[in-house]
Amino acid sequence: MQQYKKNNDLIYGIRPVMEAINNNKDIDKIILQKGARGDNFKELFQLIRQYNIPFQYVPAERLSRYTRGNHQGVVCFMSSVVYQNIYDVLPLLYEEGKTPFLLLLDKITDVRNMGAIARSAACAGVDAIIVPSKHSSQLNEDAVKTSAGALHAIPVCRHDKLQDVLIYLKECGIELIACTEKGDSLFYQHEYSNPLCILMGSEDEGISEQYLSLCDKQVRIPIAGAIPSLNVSVATGIILFEVLKNRLSSPIV
Repeated sequence: MQQYKKNNDLIYGIRPVMEAINNNKDIDKIILQKGARGDNFKELFQLIRQYNIPFQYVPAERLSRYTRGNHQGVVCFMSSVVYQNIYDVLPLLYEEGKTPFLLLLDKITDVRNMGAIARSAACAGVDAIIVPSKHSSQLNEDAVKTSAGALHAIPVCRHDKLQDVLIYLKECGIELIACTEKGDSLFYQHEYSNPLCILMGSEDEGISEQYLSLCDKQVRIPIAGAIPSLNVSVATGIILFEVLKNRLSSPIV
């Protein structure tokens, strides 16, 4: 279990957490004690639901592992980055005359993988990273450190319903390209000069089937050795820099 070393990584107690929510602080996840009751707790839970904040119920002893303070059944993990909204970011990219280059990460839960991916994305010229509200790595100080600051340099958009986001992207002329072992063609056999979004999934579950069904292309990275798959951060770097290489040699960019 991940332990948080610095106080600014988390806050605890019902009223402090409610204050953070009401002041639009960027929150990664809220941990709630199983069986907690009371009017204040009910009010807090209504706020969590209202703002679509990721939450999880856990036993009381787990909460005590994070802090020795009077947590009142609530521990809140703060984000080290400011989340943005793809519905705001994408129109600005078009207004700036860019050919959008987006990256969507489905269920990438390892902090270091997330940091490494963000660093590669920033170096490859990715305009924004899209992540789900649930089942995604916490963007804490460890993630920012691993990214070499890239998580502060590139917009990170967190959304509750990624399927709706993908439909919106398609409506805006974004080509959806899944990098998956299920791909029917190799990643270097395609052009990447159009507005696009690369989809990457976790190593254990891959990209969700409902998202794959929306994609325009499914490509794969060939594997020649005995190990059947690449680390997701390595695989992401490979395809992102293929896009960059393609665009640098294309007169469209």
